[in-house]
Amino acid sequence: MSEAEAIARVRSALEALARGRRTITYKELVELAAVPEPHRIHRLTLWLEDFARADHEAGAPLLAALAVSRVSPGVPGRGFFQLMAALGRYSGPEDGVEAVRHHAHEIERVYAAWGRAGQGAESA
Repeated sequence: MSEAEAIARVRSALEALARGRRTITYKELVELAAVPEPHRIHRLTLWLEDFARADHEAGAPLLAALAVSRVSPGVPGRGFFQLMAALGRYSGPEDGVEAVRHHAHEIERVYAAWGRAGQGAESA
């Protein structure tokens, strides 16, 4: 599988998760999308950052928010919040109640955009 195919599989998996109103751990996502070794979690996080930047530039909810850490159940790793701060979308701490609330709000935006009768965020 080429890198471009792996990236497309990850994006497609995130879109399906958004329509199903579900989150997924990084490990589960690399397995679901059959991302090949080596360093598949690391590569995934880079792709998620690229997705987040592209969604941000498009004014869309961030599909990358659906990928969460198993270490901090239900929320992404600190890198997600660091990127959100760099994009000007979040100005709080990288963990704790405020981060959890911000993430929950972003997830609801994703679900609202992708849950419209199978429509994607581009239709939002």
